[in-house]
Amino acid sequence: MAFLAVPAPFDFALTTERYRAFGVDRANLWHEGGLHRVVGGREVRIEATRGGVEVEPLDAEIEPVVRALLGLAFDLDAFSAWAAGDEVLAGLVPRLAGFRPTLTPDPFEMLVGAIVSQQVSLFSASAIEGRFVERFGERAEEAWAFPSRARIAAAHEDELFAVGFTRRKAEYVVGLARSELDLAALAGLPDAEVKERLVALRGIGEWTADWFLARHLARPHAWPWGDLVLRKSVAALYRGLDVREAGVRFHPFENLTAHYLLLSQRIP
Repeated sequence: MAFLAVPAPFDFALTTERYRAFGVDRANLWHEGGLHRVVGGREVRIEATRGGVEVEPLDAEIEPVVRALLGLAFDLDAFSAWAAGDEVLAGLVPRLAGFRPTLTPDPFEMLVGAIVSQQVSLFSASAIEGRFVERFGERAEEAWAFPSRARIAAAHEDELFAVGFTRRKAEYVVGLARSELDLAALAGLPDAEVKERLVALRGIGEWTADWFLARHLARPHAWPWGDLVLRKSVAALYRGLDVREAGVRFHPFENLTAHYLLLSQRIP
């Protein structure tokens, strides 16, 4: 296995917690103490080691995916120093030291996951997405490759309905797959323009667009204020602070703050 250094502090278990918290994630599979994902038709295993992770196999195609999965785009040192001045984060961030928010490497996968999660529990969303991946994806060894955009563009909405999608969400996902929007090109646009282009698509609102900025593009100022759990977290921890206005308080680390607040609710 090849070694990939990860800046300290780094907690592999905390970082990968979301892949175990809501059920089995077929495309990002926790298996026997390591994380498995299919990249370019090859199954990759990531496991913790001193100073970083061991990855097998590892090459120029796989490394960017691993870096996204481990949240290496985030500057935790600067965030921790800033958080020390906040009454809540000053205690919360050290307790969760080493947590790096994971990113979804593929933009289509990110949007499909967000659409599935709209107005349902994350446990339900995980179960539905698992059936979707098994139905339309390809299995390598343990993990499955997430279904390609081309595969879903060729699917019928009834096929998605059969694995648990509502009729409307099936329409949204097939419509997204068939749209002319260049999802990869969004990475080169400013936040406001990314959101403008995404919400122009049927079934994608501000909540989904905000999570795309946060969990795919790792934009530091992404603040998914419409997320119900985040709203509850802010209200509980900050004594009724309005969640939409709270983004100003957490500038310039809105994205990291959101992830730490959400994780703190799952790991009290």
